[in-house]
Amino acid sequence: MSKAVDAAKSASNKTTSALSKPASESSPVAGSILHQSYTRAALPFINGGLAGMTATTCIQPIDMIKVRLQLAGEGIKTGPRATPLSVTKDIIAQGKLMDLYTGLSAGLLRQAVYTTARLGFFDTFMTALQTRAETKGQGIGFAERAGAGLTAGGLAAMVGNPADLALIRMQSDGLKPKEMRANYKSVVDALMRISKTEGLYALWAGASPTIVRAMALNFGQLAFFSEAKTQLKARTQLSMHTQTLTASGIAGFFASFFSLPFDFVKTRLQKQQRGKDGKVPYSGMADCFRKVAKEEGLLRFYRGFGTYYVRIAPHAMITLIVADWLGVITK
Repeated sequence: MSKAVDAAKSASNKTTSALSKPASESSPVAGSILHQSYTRAALPFINGGLAGMTATTCIQPIDMIKVRLQLAGEGIKTGPRATPLSVTKDIIAQGKLMDLYTGLSAGLLRQAVYTTARLGFFDTFMTALQTRAETKGQGIGFAERAGAGLTAGGLAAMVGNPADLALIRMQSDGLKPKEMRANYKSVVDALMRISKTEGLYALWAGASPTIVRAMALNFGQLAFFSEAKTQLKARTQLSMHTQTLTASGIAGFFASFFSLPFDFVKTRLQKQQRGKDGKVPYSGMADCFRKVAKEEGLLRFYRGFGTYYVRIAPHAMITLIVADWLGVITK
């Protein structure tokens, strides 16, 4: 019996060791491919996309509730206040539990484009900054991390805006009367119908707040994650896994705090469509900020902060942890 237990433990240890080993050590063929220059350049982008898609699959129901919360009571300063619980009940009452996963295809496409780009660009920028700092005998400062995060976020948001808009349209469609719903079948269907009926340019509606929101989110997430991890490594005796988990939790809070107002405006702008008079509720980002502040109050921009944090923090943690793990095994 003891021999069987020892054998099982040995097999378990080998499996764990294999999972934590770089692929180049466990397979010569994989190692030769991974060390090609084109592969090394592409890996940060591939790892980032896979990490983001994994996180989105886990967090999609929370994102659905967050969007509905932001759209509840639009244009109304007083009245019943929507809560995460009431929104969840309404969604389930109108359909079925899987309605919480409405827009998952758009969410995955957005991650495949947006997170692939933002984490890939950030890692590429940080590698370049690290190389430059080492030649000067210096370290990378917080300002440089912040600059890398802001730039990566802005570039990625511009590329990912169409998928982001499709996601908002799919998630907000259920708020309309049944006869007015678009009932998009998939993200491809949504993108094709929006571009056909509203024009190709409509796919970049809300691009300004999307870019600002992405820059704010990346500043909070990537810059604070990188800085927190560096400080934890230098000042604590925590294990590498604990450092990553703690740093990603800190990053999730700052990402939520800095980006929520812009996320709120982005949602409003991307959801809006022209009425019978041919006009839209908001002419742009500044107009949306002004009207919401006047008609609904300044605190409306932080409505659903708890839900947003519960969506952003775990998403950030899963994304950063998976990206870190993929970075280790693809060394």
